[in-house]
Amino acid sequence: MADQYGALKRQVHMLGDMLGQTIAHDQGEAYLDRIEAIRQLAKAARFGDRARRDELLETLTSLPDDELVPVARAFNQFLNLANIAEQHFSVTNNMDSVGRRLDELLAGLNAEQKAKLPQVLKEMDIELVLTAHPTEVTRRTLIVKYDEIADCLKALENPNIGTSEQQKWQDRLRQLIAQAWHTNEIRSARPTPVDEAKWGFATVENALWDAVPDFIRQCNAKLGQFELELPWEKSPVRFASWMGGDRDGNPNVTAKITERVLLLARWTAADLFLRDISPLISELSMHQANSEVMAMGDNSKEPYRVALRKVRRQLRNTIDYIEATLRGEQADSDDILWQDEDFLKPLLAVHKSLYECKMEQIADGPLLDMIIRARCFGLNLIRLDIRQDSGRHAEAVDEVTRYLGLGSYLEWDEAKRQQFLLAELNSKRPLIPRNWQPGADTQEVLDTFAVVARQPKEALGIYIISMASQPSDVLAVALFFKEAGMQWAMPIAPLFETLDDLNNAADVITALLDVPWYRDYANHHQEVMIGYSDSAKDAGVIAAAWAQYRAQEALVNIGKERGISLRLFHGRGGTVGRGGGPAQGAILSQPPGSVDGGLRVTEQGEMIRFKFGQPAIAVNSLMIYITAILEARLSPPPEPEQSWREVMDTMADDACTAYRAVVRGHKDFVPYFRAATPEQELASLPLGSRPSKRRPDGGVESLRAIPWIFSWTQNRLMLPAWLGAGQALRNMIEAGRQQELETLYQRWPFFKARLDMLEMVYMKTDSELSAYYDQRLVPEHLWPLGKQLRALLHEGIHTLLTLSKEEFLMDQDPWLQESIKLRNPYTDPLNILQAELLRRARASETAPEPVKQALMVTMAGIAAGMRNTG
Repeated sequence: MADQYGALKRQVHMLGDMLGQTIAHDQGEAYLDRIEAIRQLAKAARFGDRARRDELLETLTSLPDDELVPVARAFNQFLNLANIAEQHFSVTNNMDSVGRRLDELLAGLNAEQKAKLPQVLKEMDIELVLTAHPTEVTRRTLIVKYDEIADCLKALENPNIGTSEQQKWQDRLRQLIAQAWHTNEIRSARPTPVDEAKWGFATVENALWDAVPDFIRQCNAKLGQFELELPWEKSPVRFASWMGGDRDGNPNVTAKITERVLLLARWTAADLFLRDISPLISELSMHQANSEVMAMGDNSKEPYRVALRKVRRQLRNTIDYIEATLRGEQADSDDILWQDEDFLKPLLAVHKSLYECKMEQIADGPLLDMIIRARCFGLNLIRLDIRQDSGRHAEAVDEVTRYLGLGSYLEWDEAKRQQFLLAELNSKRPLIPRNWQPGADTQEVLDTFAVVARQPKEALGIYIISMASQPSDVLAVALFFKEAGMQWAMPIAPLFETLDDLNNAADVITALLDVPWYRDYANHHQEVMIGYSDSAKDAGVIAAAWAQYRAQEALVNIGKERGISLRLFHGRGGTVGRGGGPAQGAILSQPPGSVDGGLRVTEQGEMIRFKFGQPAIAVNSLMIYITAILEARLSPPPEPEQSWREVMDTMADDACTAYRAVVRGHKDFVPYFRAATPEQELASLPLGSRPSKRRPDGGVESLRAIPWIFSWTQNRLMLPAWLGAGQALRNMIEAGRQQELETLYQRWPFFKARLDMLEMVYMKTDSELSAYYDQRLVPEHLWPLGKQLRALLHEGIHTLLTLSKEEFLMDQDPWLQESIKLRNPYTDPLNILQAELLRRARASETAPEPVKQALMVTMAGIAAGMRNTG
């Protein structure tokens, strides 16, 4: 690496040495020598030494069963340690550059933009939605240790650290690395939805709780030059969750689970605020106060303390109430905190009094941090979204109509469905008989709406309907709200997922807003979720990206025409194949006006840890988001010219045709996919609470987007993230339109973002390893398809390099280039070993336990090496 990465190299080397010492102590020096020999062989093989590569293959394929797990674990642990060092290095070095980007943006504002800035700040609305999608391979137990390792690295970087202090931190590092080595990487059982929710709460507790006030303070310090600050009346950034609310295809998320998760979230919030308020009470010993606080403080000599002790008592009562409710006991609901406003009111009164008594510095200390947290997290910690498939709602309505002798709702056309739903929505009588006992599935739908209806408004986010394709899909949800006695209009967001759904999104929303009853319900605000995963799985990344862009454009225009505040909810995953990529580029590549109504976006799986796992990292990520939103609002990207649209129309058609010709049209594709990747074995990896398939008996078409991507990532072909894209680019170049492509890359952020992500994916592929999987696992009659796919991969890389005029992939991003190269000598042995383990596992009806365990470790290790796996 270049000298600028010297600090990173030293940390990686130090961590590697400590891991080696741990392995030697546990397994013996000879074993460590064996691991090091494998690493050196992999390194030499990467430099083209064929003899050493053959030796590497021979070494790994001949490992006895008792050595499989330790070898896999050694390389897996090193990759996790390298990730920690790299992330620490990245945050340490990027924090200043992220801050500078905001400084430069603000410094470069013209008069018109400065005039717009106050309104843009007032409207700032960033909501990040943490989801439990199963791509976080690392156990929570290990994540805690890894976070502490990062803290040790930070402490050791202190230039003023003494020798004894340095020794203390190094000893602690050795202890943590030893703890990680002696801890099983693989969960013994799948996490439950409640486990997943607790993991989300831990992200708030361990990182976001401190990060959000720090982020607000840093932003306000920069905005101070304009005598501006982020608005007081609401938090510019909020968090929601799907953990415990996403029941789409997950039978483990029930109404009872959702209710339990909501209670646990409230308990966690009350506990965190209780921890904050006790030291605050100790600090606020002042006697001067305004009349309001004097009254709150019973006119005592220490009014602030007395006033806040009452709040502390209410928090304790709230915790007691929730704990009793969770135990199923009758709970005392007197003097508890249930509404955010009841909690905020005394805090704001104390803050105001301190200002009026000229104690501003005191007011803007820990008290202000608590107010910021109260506005961001509230008494519910994190707002819970509810998601369900439209088919489940339709089936439930159908059971009702058949029971009442009205016919089969499922057999009605859209007009008749709407007529029925609107009649019932306008009716003053209930539809569902009180003593009726429906089937289990319908009862679960009704129970879910009953739970939702009992919650305070601040506890819930939005209701998302998967596979929504008609206005009746939304109206059915509204009817169930009415039947459950819902007292407020919860936003209902249709989710447009497939290519056809995206293309029809504007028509569906137009038809929905044409319904007078629904317009009144929506009250001039509409949420729409854009699906990235299933659209890419359906049509390939290029066609999906263009359909997403056009759908957003059309929806934004509808919002403007109808006077509707439209907020788009981006269902992005971690990988490029699921809409992933750097947040800055993603936001700035959206259509102009698409973030005017705010930004809502999912943060999924392992990306939650990478972006929000530690306070400093979380501050950095939030700063990236707010900078990108400000830039998109104040300096929006250009409207694409008609010629640019024609280029994308052509490329999207070509890419979709090429993608589907393989995935849908090639007779050997499904058996090849299942042979060449660990797709079948992936089900044994206890990643998340949700099944990997929507239907247990379904084929590839029912496979969720995450295992679809994860499987291709494991064998390093990364197929879903590039298939079709290279062919589309090549067709344009062969048609003599290369200059047009270069113009689009230079002038259109959307197009640039697509090509940059494609280049990053190509950099992570490895056709030689993919070919090795074929050789070891794929029946010989399927080999031609593998060769064809790798030929398309090479052709795509060549086309992209022709367009970028680079000699090697990622030449314009040496940091990422070196980062991937750093991992290869550790990821390559895991890939080779995984292919061997899959061969052994498939050769017998019941694979030996060491083979199964080592296979799961290789999956975890390769995921760590690839970073964004799902």
